[in-house]
Amino acid sequence: MKKLIPVLVLCCAGAIAQQHPAIAIRNAKIVTVSGPVIAKGTVVVRNGLIEAVGDNVQAPADAMVIEGEGLTVYPGLIDSLSTWGQAGAAATTVTAATGRGGRGTTTAPTATPTPVQAVVIVPTTVSRGPEDRPQTTSWVKIADEISATDRRIESARSAGFTTAATFPTRGIFAGQGAIIDLLTGERPGEMVVASPMGQYISIGRGGFGGGFPSALMGYIAYIRQIYLDADHYKMVKEAYARDPRGMQRPDYDRALEGVLDSPRILLPANRLVEIDRMLRFAAELKQPTIIYGGRETFRPEAAALLKKSNTPLLLSMRWPEKSRDADPDETDSMRTLETRDKAALAPDVLTKAGVRWAFYSDGLDQPRELQRAVKKAIDAGLSRDAALRALTLSPAEIYGVANRLGSIEKGKIGNLVVTRGELFDDRTKVEAIIVDGRKFTPAPDTAPFGGRGTATDDPGNPGIAGGNR
Repeated sequence: MKKLIPVLVLCCAGAIAQQHPAIAIRNAKIVTVSGPVIAKGTVVVRNGLIEAVGDNVQAPADAMVIEGEGLTVYPGLIDSLSTWGQAGAAATTVTAATGRGGRGTTTAPTATPTPVQAVVIVPTTVSRGPEDRPQTTSWVKIADEISATDRRIESARSAGFTTAATFPTRGIFAGQGAIIDLLTGERPGEMVVASPMGQYISIGRGGFGGGFPSALMGYIAYIRQIYLDADHYKMVKEAYARDPRGMQRPDYDRALEGVLDSPRILLPANRLVEIDRMLRFAAELKQPTIIYGGRETFRPEAAALLKKSNTPLLLSMRWPEKSRDADPDETDSMRTLETRDKAALAPDVLTKAGVRWAFYSDGLDQPRELQRAVKKAIDAGLSRDAALRALTLSPAEIYGVANRLGSIEKGKIGNLVVTRGELFDDRTKVEAIIVDGRKFTPAPDTAPFGGRGTATDDPGNPGIAGGNR
């Protein structure tokens, strides 16, 4: 037992944050993202904020100094749509599902980590119409349910991620997301950077006996009705607030309160026809909208639609692949084969079209999976600068938090990733991660970013759940 205690302490060392009054990384290459690269400079983080950055900055006397010779400093990476930080949500995918033709599946959080699979939500009572508010928990604020014990946090952080936009994903109106910093062993409230960030909406296909809605038309009709109800509810509340005398007070409706409290909505779309449909639907709802999924945005027509509407896109990093459980005798359509072949071209197409977009993990939690996904886009033509921006400043801009995250600038939150070698290069190693000014070291078994095997497909990846067809 006496020998076991030191071993346990050493094993846990990587997961425990080192806290100091200030941290200074000096004589390092600094990639600010928002400005020019500093070939050899110093960045100082104090009390969780970037205190100074530049080529003539001196390390404070009270700072823990990291000698940066041969190291490169980047802003911490941001996952723009995930379930990280949610206890019991392991193996959850947020692949866009939009009914007929999409064949995507929105997987609900499971109580324990299990292989990724589609989960059918069976209501305890059959819904007969929109007045029953089926599959709606719009009032849920994930910021109130954040857990610092989610084991995926350390894995993501070891790959260079310091921040995530985390959302509830169960049901149609799932609830309101939050921007969190990936801390462990801390009070959950310290992880929350901003909340609420938006309402996560999914559109799927119900089964027999599930009640309303059970088809794509029903889902869209229900969402439309919710927003009509919300507009009327808001109007009545405002009228009552102006002069309540002689007026019956409106009933409190937490579902509509949650909808009205959301600054934006997230709508799913993968195929070109779905992207067109959701953009038209968003215009009808008159809500600030983010599209997530984007599997067919390698098609210039899809990118043109997003650019014309000035709608940002969150692009899944889970590239479509044939499921290892698929029927070997099944013949895939030409469209399916084309999507698998060309999906990784989408980041470059979107960038050249001037679309605002960012990557999201879509259930990929392990460093090697995340690394391989980015490398595949780079191999398909995406520039390294664009790839970095899609994982840092772009998601911060899309969510309106670029004044505090996404780049290395004085006054922003001290989220940094320090590497030996250029990010996305083969065998580049993450040396340290700083989150809110607290230094973490990557897990000891973390593979190099872009290491051996990252440029090949993994035909055994089961996480698509049919979404690539």
